[in-house]
Amino acid sequence: MITAVELGLIYAIMALGVYLTFRILDFPDLTVDGSFTTGAAVASVGIVNGMNPWLATVLAFFAGMVAGVITGLLHTKGKIDGLLAGILTMIALYSINLRIMGKANTPLLGEDTLISPMRVSGLLGSWASVSILFAVCLAFVAAIVWFLHTELGMAMRATGDNQEMIRSFGVSTDNQKILGLALSNGLVALSGAVIAQYQGFADIGMGIGLILIGLASVIVGQAIFTQRYIWLAAIAVVFGAVIYRLVIQMALSAGLEVNDMKLISAVLVVVALLLPKWKGFQRIIKNFKRTPAAVETKEEVRTNA
Repeated sequence: MITAVELGLIYAIMALGVYLTFRILDFPDLTVDGSFTTGAAVASVGIVNGMNPWLATVLAFFAGMVAGVITGLLHTKGKIDGLLAGILTMIALYSINLRIMGKANTPLLGEDTLISPMRVSGLLGSWASVSILFAVCLAFVAAIVWFLHTELGMAMRATGDNQEMIRSFGVSTDNQKILGLALSNGLVALSGAVIAQYQGFADIGMGIGLILIGLASVIVGQAIFTQRYIWLAAIAVVFGAVIYRLVIQMALSAGLEVNDMKLISAVLVVVALLLPKWKGFQRIIKNFKRTPAAVETKEEVRTNA
């Protein structure tokens, strides 16, 4: 279970990227399936060739940003539908990722990675590593929340809410979409780079179906927690990623096979989409969100009455 939590926290970085496009920009970006592998490929090849793992991971982030910019340009300048633009970039990245790695799999066994210090010190697989990864996730959440409260970030949020309105203020919605897609895929590629270092290899198929994991993390987290505040919605995404991995782990422990993971993911997303519409679930969440202070205040009002 600790390993599942660790993986959930690493995938949470990817989920935050999906959150930027899916919730903030209202853009269905399928580039994620390709840019995740791109990040893993760039970081792995760099590390194998003697590059500092920190530098290799940063390069993976920028490689993901380039992939996002390409999707953004296809959509905004090429006037291609957003969904199709993401699919085109994702397909192209499959061949590009093979070119980067030179083969379908790049092992990192015996190489120094970002995860190596925790593995050598025996922290990996313990609550200490969970605490470290959770702190890293909170740092990313803080950075995203800060950015979304800047003028540039608020323009991006407005682009996702009402493009016509924000255009009337002289804001270029095309630039906002390109920037949002770049940041999103940069985070996705960064997550891919860390996952490759965590599991000890990069594989050409590791990003297949990843958009489903990202959507599951966003939807599950925000189905349980409120979306009223940006910071709370971002934290909900992190917890959603952890909950997703825990559900997968429990399903595998119950006897399901690894090949069933995509089916489990699809069912989980369907449940997360339908559950909030159930009135009984809405009542449970409302009762859960009631604070003791609010309950005491109501009791005092009733007593005074």
